[in-house]
Amino acid sequence: MERVTVLPPERLVNGWIDPQFLPAGKDKYYLRNKQVKAPKGGWRHLYSDEIERLVKNNNTATTWDTIWVTDEFEPRMVKNNKFYGTVRIGRISTNGLQYHDLRLPIGITNSNIHSCDIGDDCAIHDVHYLSHYIIGPRTMLFNIEEMCTTDHAKFGNGIVKDGEEESVRVKLQVMNETGCRSVWPFDGMITADAYMWAKYIDDKELMQRLEEITQASVDHHRGYYGTVGEGCVIKNSSILKDAKIGACCYIKGASKLKNITINSSEKEPSQIGENVILVNGIMGYGCRVFYSCTCVKFVLGNNCNIKYGARVIDSILGDNSTISCCEVLNNLIFPAHEQHHNNSFLVAAVVMGQSNMAAGATVGSNHNSRTNDNEIVAGRGFWPGLCSSVKHSSKFASFTLLCKAAYPFELNIKLPFSLVSNNEQKGELEVMPAFWWLHNMYALSRNSWKYQTRDKRVTKVQHIEFETFAPDSMEETIAARKLLEVWTAKAWLKQQNENTDTYTEKQLRAKGHELLGGDPAIVDGLEIFGEDMEKGKRHVRIRKAYSAYHAYGDMLIHYAMMNVLSYIEANSGETLTSMSTLLRSRRQREWINLGGQLMMTTDFDRIRADIREGKLTSWKDIHKRYNDIWRRYPLDKLRHAYLSLCFVMGVDSMDGAAWQHAIDAEKRIQQYICEQVYLSRKKDYDNIYRQATYRNEAEMEAAIGTIESNSFVQQIRRETDVNLKRLEELRLRL
Repeated sequence: MERVTVLPPERLVNGWIDPQFLPAGKDKYYLRNKQVKAPKGGWRHLYSDEIERLVKNNNTATTWDTIWVTDEFEPRMVKNNKFYGTVRIGRISTNGLQYHDLRLPIGITNSNIHSCDIGDDCAIHDVHYLSHYIIGPRTMLFNIEEMCTTDHAKFGNGIVKDGEEESVRVKLQVMNETGCRSVWPFDGMITADAYMWAKYIDDKELMQRLEEITQASVDHHRGYYGTVGEGCVIKNSSILKDAKIGACCYIKGASKLKNITINSSEKEPSQIGENVILVNGIMGYGCRVFYSCTCVKFVLGNNCNIKYGARVIDSILGDNSTISCCEVLNNLIFPAHEQHHNNSFLVAAVVMGQSNMAAGATVGSNHNSRTNDNEIVAGRGFWPGLCSSVKHSSKFASFTLLCKAAYPFELNIKLPFSLVSNNEQKGELEVMPAFWWLHNMYALSRNSWKYQTRDKRVTKVQHIEFETFAPDSMEETIAARKLLEVWTAKAWLKQQNENTDTYTEKQLRAKGHELLGGDPAIVDGLEIFGEDMEKGKRHVRIRKAYSAYHAYGDMLIHYAMMNVLSYIEANSGETLTSMSTLLRSRRQREWINLGGQLMMTTDFDRIRADIREGKLTSWKDIHKRYNDIWRRYPLDKLRHAYLSLCFVMGVDSMDGAAWQHAIDAEKRIQQYICEQVYLSRKKDYDNIYRQATYRNEAEMEAAIGTIESNSFVQQIRRETDVNLKRLEELRLRL
């Protein structure tokens, strides 16, 4: 512990930066002067009558010669203050400021101010210690205990300043508790950056270049002032140290904000509420952190909410996400994550977005090795049910739903859109592939719409694929059909008392394809077991394999035809035939979910190579490359959709007859989706136990409406009618 030392009076003013860290010919204010724009009329010294008025108002200064003001300075509004060092004060008038119910006069009272720049029309009252800050115009500071900046402030960025040891660098230990995947945070970091850095740790040259780029992204010189942007309101708060706060930010009752950047703007204001502790982090635009939350070593994306006592430590949270009432440690979480229920726990995981953690779910609750070096990988749409317990290390395909259970072994669920159940009575793990498509179409269809509607970002740096059916999930679907073919064939051969080891994978797939395309009764009569999906020795039973196989096929057709429709309609001169010629190629099977943005692995490999080779030399350059790939993504996605359609229909390219067949199939699928959206939601209205809580049908209808009045059901019906007409028009574009 450092001791309290006695300083001579001059050190109160001059001891901020050690001279050895100042460039030749520069004083301690050279960076401050770069940060501050002088007013139109410039600064001036105080007039003698102004000094006299200030003294009468019980103000003191180490010397009045270092207090600078503008020509619009009203000394009557400055009372009971102590000024140290160079303080520059903008316009002060007799007007006031109001924010909600807080009304304060413009001016400065009852405060200790050390070497600060104060903008026009600020209201600063009862700030017990304000040191080395640049305060923007029309800012309200009220009842703050301590607000100071050190000469080595980094504002949450993972850099080191001149003369500092490497040990002081802030590193976020994401995805793994041991720190082996640590990344260095920086203002502007998105989940794409973090995933590239944390996942590809075997690429040593890439790691070195990312470290160099990040260190160079922030000036290493000492002496930057903390900033509070225009129109901020900070009241009833304890400690703000080394904070960079954007415009229009509202902070009330915060306990401690230290080494932090809070991005905020008039269009996307951020807010921090009572008893919040934020240390060593970056907070995105439009974020809200309330009610006794603690975040330590973190990055929050734009439009995120942290509420109700949540603890977020060593974690990165993607845009449009909410965390409350729970504990989140050592994670990289992609956009649109919901974890707003009590007692859930998430540790050492990468969760790839559009996810929902139910109450009591503990993902990563156990380590099945000698140390805490395990990890969880969950694809898009991950949803563990109430009180689910999942052990390290486990992996889940896209849109996996876990039934409530304490899963006793590590899992590797390879089938997307599945319902996973722990059947303790039978001693089996049960997996129902394509569950969402078969039994909860309402939720599945609503998924993309829901996340697009909730995207309130104005600043969109991280590109996000919100569509459920996209190259990543569809490649998993194609792989799942192949697995079902193999497992179905093995089940049939065992029923025939044949040795499955004598068959090649190609032969097994051919037999499985034949069975799954034939009589459903034969397949339904088989005991089909999955392989390599659970570490334990018990069976992994595949339920409804026949229905799931065909559901997967319909998903692929639907994915392809909706993309084809959009493309053909947007390109008036294009026909299905000419489009087939344009898109004829080999299907790109490897895609990466880069923080929510999907891209071909070949494109991502090129990014990494260009970083290693020095062609991409800054995060700005890297983000521009993401943008370039995103602009091309619709065509890449269309090509993948077209070639996926060829795969599922068993053709090399689509001719006229194949297109007619695909259009007919999509019309059938559109009608199925519309019908299943209605039926899967209708179950809730027909539930007699749900009805039991109401006095009569009239009360129930008044409370929750009717299935016919459901807005999403009506929306899907309208969209279905439109899509059926679009498909008929598509026939004319052959």
